[in-house]
Amino acid sequence: MVSRRDFISGASAIAVGAGLVSRVGAASLPEAVTMDGAATQPPLSPPNGRPYNPVVTLNSWTLPWRMKNGVKEFHLVAEPVVREIAPGMKAHLWGYNGQSPGPTIEVVEGDRVRMFVTNKLPEITSIHWHGQRLPNGMDGVTGLTQPGIQPGKTFVYEFIAKRPGTFMYHPHADEMTQMAMGMMGFWITHPKDPSQHRVDRDFCFLLNAYDIDPGSYTPKTNTMLDFNLWTFNSRVFPGIDPMVCGQNDRVRIRVGNLTMTSHPIHLHGHEFVVTGTDGGWTPPGSRWPEVTTDIAVGQMRAIEFDATDLGDWAFHCHKSHHTMNAMGHEVPTMIGVDQSDVLNKINQLVPDYMVMGDKGGSMGEMEMPLPDNTLPMMTGAGPFGGIEMGGMFTMVKVRKGLASNDYKDPGWYKHPPGTLAYEWKGDDAAMPVATQAPDAKRMAAKPGEKVLKVIKRGGSHSDH
Repeated sequence: MVSRRDFISGASAIAVGAGLVSRVGAASLPEAVTMDGAATQPPLSPPNGRPYNPVVTLNSWTLPWRMKNGVKEFHLVAEPVVREIAPGMKAHLWGYNGQSPGPTIEVVEGDRVRMFVTNKLPEITSIHWHGQRLPNGMDGVTGLTQPGIQPGKTFVYEFIAKRPGTFMYHPHADEMTQMAMGMMGFWITHPKDPSQHRVDRDFCFLLNAYDIDPGSYTPKTNTMLDFNLWTFNSRVFPGIDPMVCGQNDRVRIRVGNLTMTSHPIHLHGHEFVVTGTDGGWTPPGSRWPEVTTDIAVGQMRAIEFDATDLGDWAFHCHKSHHTMNAMGHEVPTMIGVDQSDVLNKINQLVPDYMVMGDKGGSMGEMEMPLPDNTLPMMTGAGPFGGIEMGGMFTMVKVRKGLASNDYKDPGWYKHPPGTLAYEWKGDDAAMPVATQAPDAKRMAAKPGEKVLKVIKRGGSHSDH
């Protein structure tokens, strides 16, 4: 739900940065539009300016603008926000216009754009327009190309969107804190010819990560590797909406990575090609089919595929601990350990204590008490029980006969007869029997032969 704030004047509580604003009129700032919900909003069809094919930002929205003398004017407000990470947990973050990440900005190649940026944070900030070609003084690097935007001040960035493609925006001021608190957003410059690179469905979102202790609300901003919430647009599954597609739609998914590690993003049921990077569109002759693409820190990848096969297809990071929530890195592996003696002793002190981890990490259907404002590690219920995924996980839902503007969740896929895996209840003797590989005996250690034993020492995580 979009709500509108009052127009902000130069005499209001927000002071305006001198020098930059005077050229366009400090008393006529465009209104600051804010968002108070976490659901995916419909695409914003351009009300004026040149036409383009809008995107759908997963669990977010596109920022409206106003036209003034042929210039597209936007107003971003950097401010503390409360973001629902998933139902049952909210985080106290920093973002733009009521949300983290901030709203997506959509313009057309050749547009002159004027960005008003108001700082409602308790410290200086700036905005870097990641990947854009623009005048050096508009690049947004505090101390190098501009002074920091002081609390309560407004700066103006103005440039021509020269290059079509997919970009990001984020601060270059106290970066470690501000990006760890959720300050980032997407920018899309559409080609001036709407038929160029046209697809039927165009989705986008950012990868970001947080370290929020169970029961607390604010991220730890000095964390470098051991994050416990891996998110799509500051949401974790099951709080991430599905990407809904019609059968045979040409689908594009644009993913930007502003975490501190790489993410191998994997799609089930279809193969895709990488059609775009931060540097622009990839030539068709350079593309090859993949089902996983690794997105490094600070990179963007646009993938495209034909949604030919009906179903609910998983879409997720393939680093398995990135599809968990509030994971404890220091929890020991207890698989195969008989804890019955310990259980009896602990139950005398803690009657409700239960053994965990002796058969693996699956939580099954267990319901355990958690601190307030804390999510389970693996959560989300599907049509056949617990999905046991969290973090960077959602689905591409492909259905027949969807209208081009229909993005509503169609519910769970109903599998046609004969297309669903099932439990074997027949005679075991009727199952095929695997024979031992002919060279298994040859490869086994011989009597008296030395066998190398590898001892793995404990250590900290070095690659997430």
